Amino acid sequence: MSIPGGAGRPRRPARLTPGMMDVFASESLDPAVIVGVADESAAALVHAGRASDDPDVTRRLVEIVDEIGLSTLAELWAQRPARSLPGLLWRLYVLREWVRRDPAGASADYAEGLRFADVAGVVAGAATPPGPQELRDLADEILRGVFDGDLGVALHRAGAFCRVVAAGRGAREDVAIEEIEADAGDWPPQLRRAAAMLTTAEDLEAGARAWRAGDLV
Repeated sequence: MSIPGGAGRPRRPARLTPGMMDVFASESLDPAVIVGVADESAAALVHAGRASDDPDVTRRLVEIVDEIGLSTLAELWAQRPARSLPGLLWRLYVLREWVRRDPAGASADYAEGLRFADVAGVVAGAATPPGPQELRDLADEILRGVFDGDLGVALHRAGAFCRVVAAGRGAREDVAIEEIEADAGDWPPQLRRAAAMLTTAEDLEAGARAWRAGDLV
């Protein structure tokens, strides 16, 4: 399935069909249909949001985890490739959920990282100083951009956010972000978390490029 670039809207917006909603509500998903439903539901979710001018629709899409639970999205999207549309949406919702559940920890990581990744901080766009509420607002704002803005920009901002957080986590171990590697199996937990966040940043930024090229599927 080819997703159009962020500058335009789909000619015939996809809808969340009753069958897709049944899958969202299901307690046990059939592995044989997960791949197709994951791709179709991710595209439908984005298209439904971008085709609507109703802020209440956008709000409900941003807060969908609050309604159906993160575990339901995990069953549906978590196993899809990181740089696919469902894989990227999964990462955006997980980031929002992390900030929502641990705003103090998120803001501490972010504030520390700004000292070493100020350019990424400008791209991410959090208010200054980036306290817990500012981080909650930023997470919601980025996700809203998926549905009422430019998806490429939203992904790029989310990637920049992750780079700042990774830099903050690395700084606590006296490791610069340029020295953080994805293969961090023997590193302390804080550096492993920094490496995971940096990998997420790279996936989100690659997704932004793919969206702009019309290649995000």
